[in-house]
Amino acid sequence: MTREDETGVLEKLQALDEKYRELESLLADPDTMQDVARWQHYNKEHAQLESVVAAFRRYQQVTQQLTENREMLDEPLDAEMKELIEQEIAELSDEEEDLKKQLPILLLPKDPNDEKNVIMEIRGGVGGEEAALFAGDLFRMYARYAEKRGWRIELIDSNATDMGGFKEVVFLVNGSGAYSRLKYESGTHRVQRVPATESGGRIHTSAATVAVLPEAEDVEVEIDPKDLRIDTYCASGAGGQYVNRTETAIRITHLPTGLVVQCQDEKSQLKNKEKAMKVLRARLQDLAQQQQADAVAADRKSQVGSGDRSERIRTYNFPQGRVTDHRIGLTLHKIDAILDGDLDELLNALITADQAERLKQIQ
Repeated sequence: MTREDETGVLEKLQALDEKYRELESLLADPDTMQDVARWQHYNKEHAQLESVVAAFRRYQQVTQQLTENREMLDEPLDAEMKELIEQEIAELSDEEEDLKKQLPILLLPKDPNDEKNVIMEIRGGVGGEEAALFAGDLFRMYARYAEKRGWRIELIDSNATDMGGFKEVVFLVNGSGAYSRLKYESGTHRVQRVPATESGGRIHTSAATVAVLPEAEDVEVEIDPKDLRIDTYCASGAGGQYVNRTETAIRITHLPTGLVVQCQDEKSQLKNKEKAMKVLRARLQDLAQQQQADAVAADRKSQVGSGDRSERIRTYNFPQGRVTDHRIGLTLHKIDAILDGDLDELLNALITADQAERLKQIQ
């Protein structure tokens, strides 16, 4: 970052600090407190600025301390005091550099969906039964990752195979910031391994697609009940092992778009309908966002988290024990750990790459 860029960043942060102080005054104003809607609006803005302002104020403290410590070195000091001050200067200088890297990132526009829950859809692609088994592996990988982060998984719909895989599985990930991390998982995941169904020991390549949709609120997506056809049917498990003779499963067709969603996980028809409507709202919101993004396709393709589900994003190679993310050229030789939900190293690298790309576009 050039000196000019640094000055520009600090000026923007100073303006945000002033806005933060103004919001503090407004929140403490008795007139504001009497208007619940206005108070909530200001409180939300205040909360969004909190981490940015805290980092900026810490940067100001560090630079002030550095100036004072350097001035102290010009004074007559004994050797021990001089050594202590030099050590503190070294520590503060490291912190200053770290903060300089963080501050421009804090100015990047926030994705309004980042704090939302996520609806994930995994479908076995090319590769038949092996693709379905791989879809099951991916589902377990995300379930383990959610468990490690303290998030909750709710199954919405699934089409299991006799061998324990999934032709399709749809589930909700309920947890703070779920979308901010899992949004990078949209795309085609490829696996290279010797399938359980292969007697000759040959390596096969198969694939599964992952869709990651932010959960949409009722107020965000308006659905006219007249546009829906709702069918009920009897839920059934893999291979006919379980058949519910009561029609609790729900299939909803959105007539204007032709989108079809279904849910049979719950024993209650009402709960299945609620879950199916969550998926429908998320898909309709995603459809609207995809159409918007198509208008700025060049910009969309330049971003790591484009969400293009036709793009091959990652390969899981079992013979070599590696996982390669093709978007950022990262290879990790820890396939077992990753499939057990150890995704943070991959996701952190994707987040960093996305931030770097977006910084280039605003500088």
